[in-house]
Amino acid sequence: MAFNGTWEVYSEENLEGFLKAVGAPEMVVKMRTNIKPVIVIEQKGKDFTYILKMAGCTQVNSFTIGQETEMTAVDGRKFKCTVREENGKLVTESAKFTSVREMQGEEMVETVTAGSVTFTSKSRRV
Repeated sequence: MAFNGTWEVYSEENLEGFLKAVGAPEMVVKMRTNIKPVIVIEQKGKDFTYILKMAGCTQVNSFTIGQETEMTAVDGRKFKCTVREENGKLVTESAKFTSVREMQGEEMVETVTAGSVTFTSKSRRV
């Protein structure tokens, strides 16, 4: 997979709506909508480490393809999810949302759906 590396988020569509849909506290919604994070993805076989870097905060989640894991959301809440590989895409499913991360040319695009709300994030390799 081509996700390994450091990525800078440059575009986010409907982030605020998504954060509200999954129940993030208002303070987190306000803080996160003003920040474009840097994402570091490290892959070793089926094992991944996903690092989200924001001003004053670094969050690390690890997972193995096909195995349920516990992750930490931006607001500190824990949730269980399973990540699978599907046609070169990383698909994450949890009780509150589904995320599809894929390569589109030189960009990494993540589309996250929570109920009727969809959030899209686009990143470029740094």
